[in-house]
Parts: sequence; C-alpha cells; structure tokens
Amino acid sequence: MATSHQFPAGSDAFPHNHLLGIAGLQPWEILFLLKEAEQWVDLNRKSSKHANRLDGLTVINAFFENSTRTLLSFEIAGKRMGADVVNMHAAQSSIKKGETLIDTAVTLNAMKADAIVIRHGSSGAVQLIADKVDCPVLNAGDGRHEHPTQALLDALTIQRRKGDISGLTITICGDVMHSRVARSNIYCLTTLGAKVRVCAPAPLLPVALDRMSVEVFTDFDRALAGSDVVMMLRLQSERMNGDFIPSPREYHHLYGLTKERLQLADADALVMHPGPMNRGVEIDSDVADDVDRSTITEQVEMGVAVRMACLDILTRRSRGVEGWA
Repeated sequence: MATSHQFPAGSDAFPHNHLLGIAGLQPWEILFLLKEAEQWVDLNRKSSKHANRLDGLTVINAFFENSTRTLLSFEIAGKRMGADVVNMHAAQSSIKKGETLIDTAVTLNAMKADAIVIRHGSSGAVQLIADKVDCPVLNAGDGRHEHPTQALLDALTIQRRKGDISGLTITICGDVMHSRVARSNIYCLTTLGAKVRVCAPAPLLPVALDRMSVEVFTDFDRALAGSDVVMMLRLQSERMNGDFIPSPREYHHLYGLTKERLQLADADALVMHPGPMNRGVEIDSDVADDVDRSTITEQVEMGVAVRMACLDILTRRSRGVEGWA
C-alpha cells in the first residue's frame, strides 16, 4: 500500500465539479480519489455489497459509444451505492434521429439527474455536455481524448501491488495513437512521479508525446528493460484509417508481449491490459493468465471501487456533506 498522505480538508481535497480528465489534476487530488476508493474495495469483497450513500439520487449512464465493461462497471457502482441508475444506449438515443449533442445535453439536464456518466466517440463531447448541465459529469471515455476512471483504476491496481507509484518505471505499449487510456495513464502516472515509457510502431505514436514527459521507444525489447509495470494496449482497428501496421502477425512478432519477452522486464514486473484483449496479437494467453504477474482481472475489480468513489465525491456538494458545501 502507498504511504500515508495528508490531504486538504473537505472539498479542497477535490474541488472540481466534474471529472472530465486527469490532465490538470494535482497529485494530492489523484491520491485522494485513490484513498477514497479503498473503502469500496473492502465493501465489494463482502457478501453484502450495498451502501446507502447515494440513496434517492439518480445517475444517468449516457453511452453514445458502445461499451460492455465500462458501462457495467458504472452501473454496478451506482447501484451498490444505492442510486437509481438509468442506462441510455447509443442505439436508443435521439442522436440517431438527428438531435444535436447540445439538445441532448439540455434534455438530460431537464430530467434533473444528480450525476451523468458520458461515453462518446468524439473528443471534447463530454466537456460540451458538462457546460450545459447543472449536475456533475463523469467522463467514461471521449474519442481519443481521455478515459480518467480507467487511469485511476490502473493507478489503484499498481499502488496496491507496488506501494508508492513514484519512482516506478512503467512501460505502455501498443496503439498509443488512438488510445484515450494511454493519454489518461500518462497524465496520471507522470503526475504521481512514475517514469513512463511509451512504445509503439512509429505510425502509432502521436506527435503530442514530445510534450508529455515520457520516454519514447519503437523497440519494445529496449523499452521493457528494467520495467516495473508493463501496460499493453489493444490495437483499435475500428479507429484506424489506413495501414498503421503491416499485419497482426508482424505486429505480434515485434510488439506482442510473450513470456520470453517479459523476462526482459523486472523480475516481478506487473502485466496490465485495459481490455478487451486481442489474445495472440498484443498479448499471449500464458502472460495474460499468469496469476502471479497479470493484474487484468484485478483492474476490473478496482474499476468498480474507483467509480463508486468518484460518484460519491462528486455528489457530496449536492448531498450537503459537511465540508463540501
């Protein structure tokens, strides 16, 4: 576990109305979110998993982009906290009928939700909606921009396994170009003091990396040397227009995480993946399923706890929690 940390009192520990991204958050704000998630990890491991923290509140999960694990995670989080949870799926939304995003935001606001969780295929769409509603908004992934709760659950997983994140060498490998997960993790992990390496074929490395305090590699073997954590990313073929890689087979040969390649990292290096996985492409099954090294199922578990913490913290002001007025 991480060492103890003193946080500002009350709402000063996390003074934001929304959680739209990790960029711009202070280290203590991130650590406060992780600390608050710990209590929900403990609750979720009990036979009775219900808390009444959000009784009487309504949470809308507005997913304009398809999702399985993120939507389920937010739904379970809200229900375990006692909230009334309503899921709005993209295929059922009026966006499909030509309604503008702003009109949708105004409609959602008129329903007097107490929190709205939004996933959208366009970068910046969540910010646009947040500007038009009166309640807290949580970003569940927008385009190539950010996926803040994924970065938080990854950080919580690392922190529980490794202790303080500061000083760790963490290698992120894969389709960085199209990955909001990579972007949020880079912001989160560098803010917490980790040394972050990013590795991908040159066509999958965004130009913006030179401003993000990371070390960039195109040779995966070199990037792995001495790594404490290896975080693999899915090839997002649905976002690729053009030939970014020669073939999945060639990609696996150069950038796939195999048991042999993992030996180049630290002897007890963790293996992570945000899912869903392309087994045999970015990661081999014997690595993904290694109970000693892989944290993939643990990441899913931490996701529910992190999302419970975020819903709790962002609704404290509206619930009149002392120190959060």
